[in-house]
Amino acid sequence: MLSEIAREAILGLTGEDYDEDQQEAWAESAGDEAALARRLADHLTLVATREGEPVGFIALADNRLIDMLFVHPEAAGQGVGALLYDAVEKLAGARGAKVLAVDASDTALGFFQKRGFVPKSRNTVPRGGVWLGNTTMEKTLGEPPTTH
Repeated sequence: MLSEIAREAILGLTGEDYDEDQQEAWAESAGDEAALARRLADHLTLVATREGEPVGFIALADNRLIDMLFVHPEAAGQGVGALLYDAVEKLAGARGAKVLAVDASDTALGFFQKRGFVPKSRNTVPRGGVWLGNTTMEKTLGEPPTTH
């Protein structure tokens, strides 16, 4: 179920930032439900639902790294991602986190910048024989977000 959300989000929302080959390779790596379950086993994972159906999820690793944040395209732009992020930030802070980090896709860069994350490094990562770009970003908790 969560892998379907990730796959649909990648294929439906990232086309302005990644070409078709990159999208397909990324979606294939995210679309394996068993592999995703293993990856999320030791993460704090929050799931947003609408009418009992999952529409998005966020996963926090080691109380500091936002490992995944995906919202189904049908729920995109409706505040689901913001609600998930706000909840995980509060939980991480309550558990003692001072800094949150994320390897943000090019599509998600603006989302995280609006929430006070600062770019630290540019990365290229292999997925299914192609390279995808992302940006490592950090946010010190307790600082207000910047407005752009």
